[in-house]
Amino acid sequence: MKFFKASAILFFFALSALLLGACSAINAQNKGADYKPVNATPDADGNALMLKGFDVVSYFVDNKDAMGSAQFKSDYKGITFQFANAEHKALFDREPTKYLPQFGGYCANGIVYGIPWGGDGDTWKMIDGKLYIFGGQGSKNAFLLDEKNNLGLAQKYWNEEIDGSNSFIQRSKRMLIRVPHYKSGEELAKAVAEAKAKGILPPG
Repeated sequence: MKFFKASAILFFFALSALLLGACSAINAQNKGADYKPVNATPDADGNALMLKGFDVVSYFVDNKDAMGSAQFKSDYKGITFQFANAEHKALFDREPTKYLPQFGGYCANGIVYGIPWGGDGDTWKMIDGKLYIFGGQGSKNAFLLDEKNNLGLAQKYWNEEIDGSNSFIQRSKRMLIRVPHYKSGEELAKAVAEAKAKGILPPG
């Protein structure tokens, strides 16, 4: 009983700190009415900018990551997307859902643990024609240790807990109440190193 009471107090203070210290980020990530949470940050005009301005169409069309420009931008359900050129903007405007990154653009490996957090536009993978973003190569490698199982877990937590939720509340909850299969960063790094040594993952 004492443990749960202490946990509740810790959760309250952690959530309060997040809410007070990151209002603009909270608004950006949870701005869309029916498209939230997303990996967005406030731009100079206060808009919720997806993936720090990376061009989501470039992954599909050019098979590479590329920064977009404020010159070519579109609004999708309250979220601003930037593109490298007018052609990419036109493709997105014609069929936006085709180019949306999975899990709101958050690190797919974080979603495996029910945590919508991070996600770098230059670390990604296309799986079955869909775009998955990762929070650095280490997170991507951890996900690839068991891609099929991790993808299933990520889809489960996204559908059951995260989609439509407030990113900061969900994040705080799952950092306090860990999923049953939770592994620490140290455990994942060790597993990745072992997989590389065995040739299961590339050495890079």
